[in-house]
Amino acid sequence: MTEPSDPLADAESLELLEDGLRKTMLSTSGAELDAALAELGWADMLADMPEQAVPLVFRLLGETGSHASVLNDVVQQAADREVGATPALPYAGGGWVVWDYQNATNSTLGGLPLRRVEDGGLLRLADARRALGWWLVGASRAMLALARRHALDRVQFGRPIAAFQAVRHRLAETLVAIEGAEATLALPGDDNADLTALLAKAAAGKAALTAAKHCQQVLGGIGFTAEHDLHRHVERVLVLDGLLGSSRELTRKAGAGLRARGSVPRLADL
Repeated sequence: MTEPSDPLADAESLELLEDGLRKTMLSTSGAELDAALAELGWADMLADMPEQAVPLVFRLLGETGSHASVLNDVVQQAADREVGATPALPYAGGGWVVWDYQNATNSTLGGLPLRRVEDGGLLRLADARRALGWWLVGASRAMLALARRHALDRVQFGRPIAAFQAVRHRLAETLVAIEGAEATLALPGDDNADLTALLAKAAAGKAALTAAKHCQQVLGGIGFTAEHDLHRHVERVLVLDGLLGSSRELTRKAGAGLRARGSVPRLADL
Protein backbone atom coordinates (compact mmCIF):
# COMPACT_ATOMS: atom_id res chain seq x y z
CA MET A 1 0.00 0.00 0.00
CA THR A 2 1.38 3.39 -1.01
CA GLU A 3 1.69 5.84 1.85
CA PRO A 4 0.27 9.33 1.24
CA SER A 5 2.81 12.03 0.60
CA ASP A 6 3.63 14.48 3.36
CA PRO A 7 2.48 18.01 2.35
CA LEU A 8 5.18 19.56 4.52
CA ALA A 9 7.86 17.44 2.89
CA ASP A 10 6.55 18.40 -0.56
CA ALA A 11 6.57 22.07 0.43
CA GLU A 12 10.14 21.77 1.69
CA SER A 13 11.21 20.05 -1.52
CA LEU A 14 9.65 22.81 -3.63
CA GLU A 15 11.32 25.45 -1.48
CA LEU A 16 14.71 23.80 -1.95
CA LEU A 17 14.06 23.51 -5.68
CA GLU A 18 13.11 27.19 -5.85
CA ASP A 19 16.27 28.23 -4.03
CA GLY A 20 18.40 26.15 -6.38
CA LEU A 21 16.68 27.48 -9.48
CA ARG A 22 16.94 31.08 -8.30
CA LYS A 23 20.68 30.78 -7.68
CA THR A 24 21.16 29.19 -11.08
CA MET A 25 19.17 31.87 -12.89
CA LEU A 26 20.97 34.68 -11.08
CA SER A 27 24.32 33.35 -12.27
CA THR A 28 23.57 32.32 -15.85
CA SER A 29 21.19 32.95 -18.72
CA GLY A 30 20.53 32.04 -22.33
CA ALA A 31 21.91 28.82 -23.77
CA GLU A 32 23.98 28.28 -20.62
CA LEU A 33 20.81 28.38 -18.52
CA ASP A 34 19.20 25.86 -20.88
CA ALA A 35 22.08 23.49 -20.17
CA ALA A 36 21.86 24.11 -16.42
CA LEU A 37 18.10 23.47 -16.39
CA ALA A 38 18.64 20.25 -18.32
CA GLU A 39 21.05 19.10 -15.64
CA LEU A 40 18.50 20.00 -12.96
CA GLY A 41 15.94 17.77 -14.68
CA TRP A 42 13.70 20.33 -16.38
CA ALA A 43 12.41 17.82 -18.93
CA ASP A 44 11.37 15.40 -16.18
CA MET A 45 9.76 18.19 -14.17
CA LEU A 46 7.80 19.34 -17.20
CA ALA A 47 6.58 15.81 -17.87
CA ASP A 48 5.90 14.70 -14.28
CA MET A 49 4.87 17.87 -12.39
CA PRO A 50 3.97 20.62 -14.86
CA GLU A 51 1.47 22.24 -12.45
CA GLN A 52 4.34 23.04 -10.08
CA ALA A 53 7.30 23.28 -12.44
CA VAL A 54 5.90 25.69 -15.05
CA PRO A 55 4.73 28.44 -12.64
CA LEU A 56 7.92 28.13 -10.62
CA VAL A 57 10.43 28.20 -13.48
CA PHE A 58 8.71 30.90 -15.51
CA ARG A 59 8.02 33.13 -12.50
CA LEU A 60 11.69 32.93 -11.52
CA LEU A 61 12.73 33.84 -15.07
CA GLY A 62 10.75 37.04 -14.63
CA GLU A 63 12.02 37.79 -11.15
CA THR A 64 15.70 37.21 -11.98
CA GLY A 65 15.68 38.79 -15.44
CA SER A 66 17.29 35.72 -17.01
CA HIS A 67 15.96 33.88 -20.04
CA ALA A 68 15.86 30.34 -21.42
CA SER A 69 14.16 28.59 -24.31
CA VAL A 70 11.83 26.60 -22.02
CA LEU A 71 8.77 28.10 -23.73
CA ASN A 72 9.64 25.99 -26.76
CA ASP A 73 9.46 22.89 -24.58
CA VAL A 74 6.00 23.79 -23.25
CA VAL A 75 4.72 24.28 -26.81
CA GLN A 76 6.27 21.05 -28.00
CA GLN A 77 4.89 19.01 -25.12
CA ALA A 78 1.37 20.36 -25.68
CA ALA A 79 1.60 19.16 -29.28
CA ASP A 80 3.06 15.77 -28.26
CA ARG A 81 6.26 16.60 -30.12
CA GLU A 82 9.88 16.11 -29.20
CA VAL A 83 11.13 18.58 -26.60
CA GLY A 84 14.09 20.64 -27.77
CA ALA A 85 12.82 21.87 -31.14
CA THR A 86 12.20 25.53 -32.04
CA PRO A 87 8.60 25.98 -33.25
CA ALA A 88 7.43 29.22 -34.82
CA LEU A 89 5.44 31.28 -32.32
CA PRO A 90 2.78 33.90 -33.09
CA TYR A 91 3.67 37.48 -32.28
CA ALA A 92 1.56 40.63 -31.94
CA GLY A 93 0.37 42.15 -35.18
CA GLY A 94 0.10 38.86 -37.05
CA GLY A 95 3.83 38.11 -37.14
CA TRP A 96 5.77 34.97 -36.27
CA VAL A 97 9.04 34.50 -34.43
CA VAL A 98 11.38 31.65 -33.53
CA TRP A 99 13.23 31.41 -30.23
CA ASP A 100 16.64 30.40 -31.51
CA TYR A 101 19.93 30.80 -29.64
CA GLN A 102 21.85 29.93 -32.79
CA ASN A 103 20.94 33.38 -34.13
CA ALA A 104 21.23 35.29 -30.85
CA THR A 105 23.48 37.92 -32.44
CA ASN A 106 20.55 39.09 -34.57
CA SER A 107 18.22 39.53 -31.59
CA THR A 108 16.40 42.84 -31.52
CA LEU A 109 13.45 41.98 -29.26
CA GLY A 110 14.10 42.93 -25.66
CA GLY A 111 17.44 41.13 -25.50
CA LEU A 112 15.76 37.82 -26.32
CA PRO A 113 17.00 35.54 -29.15
CA LEU A 114 13.83 35.95 -31.20
CA ARG A 115 14.09 36.15 -34.97
CA ARG A 116 11.19 36.83 -37.26
CA VAL A 117 10.04 34.17 -39.71
CA GLU A 118 7.57 34.24 -42.57
CA ASP A 119 4.89 31.92 -41.23
CA GLY A 120 4.02 29.33 -38.61
CA GLY A 121 1.58 26.52 -38.15
CA LEU A 122 -1.33 25.52 -35.98
CA LEU A 123 -0.31 25.26 -32.34
CA ARG A 124 -1.97 24.48 -29.03
CA LEU A 125 -1.11 27.59 -27.06
CA ALA A 126 -3.10 27.32 -23.82
CA ASP A 127 -0.22 25.91 -21.73
CA ALA A 128 2.31 28.24 -23.33
CA ARG A 129 0.15 31.29 -22.65
CA ARG A 130 -0.16 30.32 -19.00
CA ALA A 131 3.61 29.86 -18.83
CA LEU A 132 4.23 33.29 -20.35
CA GLY A 133 1.71 34.72 -17.92
CA TRP A 134 3.82 33.50 -15.01
CA TRP A 135 6.93 34.99 -16.63
CA LEU A 136 5.16 38.35 -16.91
CA VAL A 137 3.99 38.13 -13.28
CA GLY A 138 7.54 37.42 -12.13
CA ALA A 139 8.88 40.40 -14.04
CA SER A 140 6.08 42.57 -12.63
CA ARG A 141 7.01 41.59 -9.09
CA ALA A 142 10.65 42.39 -9.82
CA MET A 143 9.70 45.88 -11.01
CA LEU A 144 7.48 46.42 -7.99
CA ALA A 145 10.29 45.39 -5.65
CA LEU A 146 12.67 47.88 -7.31
CA ALA A 147 10.13 50.70 -7.07
CA ARG A 148 9.26 49.88 -3.46
CA ARG A 149 12.91 49.86 -2.42
CA HIS A 150 13.48 53.19 -4.14
CA ALA A 151 10.39 54.70 -2.50
CA LEU A 152 11.67 53.70 0.93
CA ASP A 153 15.22 54.96 0.30
CA ARG A 154 14.54 58.17 -1.62
CA VAL A 155 14.02 61.15 0.70
CA GLN A 156 12.30 64.38 -0.33
CA PHE A 157 11.11 67.21 1.92
CA GLY A 158 12.60 65.40 4.87
CA ARG A 159 10.82 62.04 4.51
CA PRO A 160 10.83 58.97 2.23
CA ILE A 161 8.71 59.38 -0.88
CA ALA A 162 6.89 56.19 0.19
CA ALA A 163 5.05 58.43 2.65
CA PHE A 164 3.40 60.39 -0.16
CA GLN A 165 -0.09 59.27 -1.14
CA ALA A 166 0.51 59.52 -4.90
CA VAL A 167 3.44 57.12 -4.67
CA ARG A 168 1.51 54.74 -2.45
CA HIS A 169 -1.40 54.70 -4.89
CA ARG A 170 0.85 53.74 -7.82
CA LEU A 171 2.47 50.92 -5.87
CA ALA A 172 -0.90 49.72 -4.57
CA GLU A 173 -2.45 49.70 -8.05
CA THR A 174 0.52 47.71 -9.31
CA LEU A 175 0.16 45.14 -6.53
CA VAL A 176 -3.59 44.76 -7.16
CA ALA A 177 -2.95 44.19 -10.88
CA ILE A 178 -0.30 41.54 -10.14
CA GLU A 179 -2.45 39.73 -7.58
CA GLY A 180 -5.37 39.73 -9.99
CA ALA A 181 -3.22 38.26 -12.75
CA GLU A 182 -1.93 35.54 -10.43
CA ALA A 183 -5.48 34.66 -9.41
CA THR A 184 -6.45 34.36 -13.07
CA LEU A 185 -3.45 32.17 -13.82
CA ALA A 186 -4.42 29.88 -10.96
CA LEU A 187 -7.93 29.28 -12.32
CA PRO A 188 -8.63 25.68 -13.36
CA GLY A 189 -9.03 25.38 -17.10
CA ASP A 190 -10.40 21.87 -17.50
CA ASP A 191 -13.57 22.71 -19.43
CA ASN A 192 -12.52 26.06 -20.95
CA ALA A 193 -8.75 25.70 -21.11
CA ASP A 194 -8.19 27.88 -24.17
CA LEU A 195 -10.39 30.73 -22.96
CA THR A 196 -9.01 30.66 -19.41
CA ALA A 197 -5.41 30.64 -20.64
CA LEU A 198 -6.14 33.43 -23.11
CA LEU A 199 -7.64 35.62 -20.39
CA ALA A 200 -4.83 34.74 -17.96
CA LYS A 201 -2.16 35.78 -20.47
CA ALA A 202 -4.07 38.99 -21.19
CA ALA A 203 -4.38 39.78 -17.47
CA ALA A 204 -0.68 39.10 -16.89
CA GLY A 205 0.29 41.29 -19.84
CA LYS A 206 -1.94 44.10 -18.59
CA ALA A 207 -0.47 43.76 -15.10
CA ALA A 208 3.07 43.92 -16.47
CA LEU A 209 2.30 47.05 -18.50
CA THR A 210 0.69 48.61 -15.42
CA ALA A 211 3.75 47.75 -13.35
CA ALA A 212 6.09 49.19 -15.97
CA LYS A 213 4.15 52.46 -16.09
CA HIS A 214 3.71 52.98 -12.36
CA CYS A 215 7.16 51.78 -11.31
CA GLN A 216 8.78 54.02 -13.91
CA GLN A 217 6.89 56.98 -12.44
CA VAL A 218 8.01 56.11 -8.91
CA LEU A 219 11.64 55.70 -9.94
CA GLY A 220 11.69 58.78 -12.13
CA GLY A 221 14.71 59.44 -14.33
CA ILE A 222 16.91 56.85 -12.67
CA GLY A 223 14.68 54.11 -14.04
CA PHE A 224 15.72 55.04 -17.60
CA THR A 225 19.45 54.73 -16.94
CA ALA A 226 21.56 51.78 -18.03
CA GLU A 227 22.85 51.43 -14.47
CA HIS A 228 19.39 50.61 -13.11
CA ASP A 229 17.66 47.25 -13.66
CA LEU A 230 14.17 48.64 -14.27
CA HIS A 231 14.61 49.40 -17.96
CA ARG A 232 15.67 45.80 -18.63
CA HIS A 233 12.46 44.49 -17.10
CA VAL A 234 10.41 47.07 -19.02
CA GLU A 235 11.96 46.03 -22.33
CA ARG A 236 11.41 42.38 -21.48
CA VAL A 237 7.70 42.68 -20.59
CA LEU A 238 6.99 44.73 -23.71
CA VAL A 239 8.29 41.81 -25.78
CA LEU A 240 6.68 39.07 -23.70
CA ASP A 241 3.32 40.85 -23.81
CA GLY A 242 3.41 40.63 -27.60
CA LEU A 243 4.50 36.99 -27.72
CA LEU A 244 1.56 34.60 -28.32
CA GLY A 245 -0.72 37.63 -28.61
CA SER A 246 -0.68 40.96 -26.79
CA SER A 247 -3.02 41.74 -23.92
CA ARG A 248 -5.04 44.04 -26.19
CA GLU A 249 -5.30 41.45 -28.98
CA LEU A 250 -6.21 38.61 -26.64
CA THR A 251 -8.88 40.68 -24.90
CA ARG A 252 -10.48 41.48 -28.24
CA LYS A 253 -10.23 37.83 -29.30
CA ALA A 254 -11.91 36.68 -26.09
CA GLY A 255 -14.70 39.24 -26.54
CA ALA A 256 -15.29 38.22 -30.14
CA GLY A 257 -15.44 34.56 -29.15
CA LEU A 258 -17.94 35.20 -26.37
CA ARG A 259 -20.14 37.29 -28.66
CA ALA A 260 -20.15 34.51 -31.22
CA ARG A 261 -20.91 31.97 -28.52
CA GLY A 262 -23.75 34.03 -27.11
CA SER A 263 -22.99 33.17 -23.50
CA VAL A 264 -20.25 33.44 -20.90
CA PRO A 265 -19.06 30.19 -19.29
CA ARG A 266 -18.38 29.96 -15.58
CA LEU A 267 -14.62 30.11 -15.19
CA ALA A 268 -14.43 30.26 -11.40
CA ASP A 269 -16.59 29.30 -8.44
CA LEU A 270 -16.75 32.38 -6.23
